[in-house]
Amino acid sequence: MHKLVILVELPSNDTSFDETWPQFLSLSERMPGLIREATSRVEQVLYGRYQPFLMHELFFDSLDALQEAMASPTGQETGQLLQQMTRGKLTLLVSDHNEDDLENIRKHRLQKDKPQESPK
Repeated sequence: MHKLVILVELPSNDTSFDETWPQFLSLSERMPGLIREATSRVEQVLYGRYQPFLMHELFFDSLDALQEAMASPTGQETGQLLQQMTRGKLTLLVSDHNEDDLENIRKHRLQKDKPQESPK
């Protein structure tokens, strides 16, 4: 799975951004191949100079699907709106996305913690 990560640098009190956000969501949700999305409003930056106030993630089955979505007419329109509404104060990242659920993590942790039998 791959995702497009959008980090927005605008201050959270920018009302023009909030007014345009629903239009952006409507467009981005029509991008071909999109399988999931997530939005996070950043509450606190613990370390670093970068001060984003919002992170939006668009998930696709593959890098090819992500690139096709961005190149599509809907993807192009979405990108133009994003540039306009953020005034270019954003960072776009493409990442290979892997995740695991807690049940599987615990299962492997328990196996690792079991005492190993010595060979006879």
